[in-house]
Amino acid sequence: MSISETNQAVAITRPGDPDVLVRQPWPMPESGPGDVLVRVAAAGVNGPDLAQRRGHYDPPPGASPLPGLEVSGEIIGIGAAVTGWQLGDRVMALTNGGGYADFVAVPAGQVLPVPHGWSLADAAALPETWFTVTQTLVMRAGLTAGMNVLIHGAAGGIGGAAIQIACILGAKAIAVVSSDEKTAYARALGAHATINYETEDIAARALALTDGAGVDRVLDIIGGAMALTNITASARGGHIVQVSTLDGASAEIPLRTIMAKQLTLSGSTLRPQTAGTKAAIADHIRTHLLPALARPDFVRPRVTSFPIADAAAAHRAMEGRNHLGKLVLLTPFGAAN
Repeated sequence: MSISETNQAVAITRPGDPDVLVRQPWPMPESGPGDVLVRVAAAGVNGPDLAQRRGHYDPPPGASPLPGLEVSGEIIGIGAAVTGWQLGDRVMALTNGGGYADFVAVPAGQVLPVPHGWSLADAAALPETWFTVTQTLVMRAGLTAGMNVLIHGAAGGIGGAAIQIACILGAKAIAVVSSDEKTAYARALGAHATINYETEDIAARALALTDGAGVDRVLDIIGGAMALTNITASARGGHIVQVSTLDGASAEIPLRTIMAKQLTLSGSTLRPQTAGTKAAIADHIRTHLLPALARPDFVRPRVTSFPIADAAAAHRAMEGRNHLGKLVLLTPFGAAN
């Protein structure tokens, strides 16, 4: 693809606090025959971006050094091997990095259409979290209708996606939150029940909500001592999915309880997965989940937008851990559309 455009991007000038994020001229991304080139309208802000900025999450070999793992926008270039897309299509995409820019090249298998009726800003908040939850909780842990699923960080991006995916599949989401405002937000997304960890014992409340049986699935972003809570709250044959470790990368766990309950504990990170794996996740979302997002009654996650030049402010807001929903960065193109 040969596109005559100029590009600007938010680069990490050195590991450190949010002020190391600087918007500056950047080379146009190189696009291969299997890629599409997207004019970025909005880029989602996610935990891995913060970790990369701090110097704790290096991009995989061959990936862009720029942060930004999800975008929305329009296709302005199509590789010779790509089918099914046209110039001008409104899309959202899981990137391999490089999303904090005016343009990004994305493998075509990681691109999805913007749901009908959604703004580009709202669509940018979906790919990273929906790919993560679909891969781990649905495709790996087998979340299905009728199950109870305990969701930590339920008012954030991953937690909110997990609530809504559980609802689409007919499972019952039990949302773990820390305030009345977050309780109301989780309920609005479709949570069947909520647990305020500031005032309630998570495991005891989860057992009470399931008549003593325990939860069938757990999605945890906390780690550390929460591992024991998850094991206590789990039903026989349960599956605990670890997708982040905000409060501790190590845990002491009761192996005999895991054996007695026949539990599964699995973990995964999304960015290093192969293009084929990411394409399979996209296909699953397109087939089984995406149609629900176009329904008029579907409640969209709360999205807070920042100009891309204020990426540092967005990172500070996310580090405060008091926000609800997702944060996105609007490019000049996105602000005008």
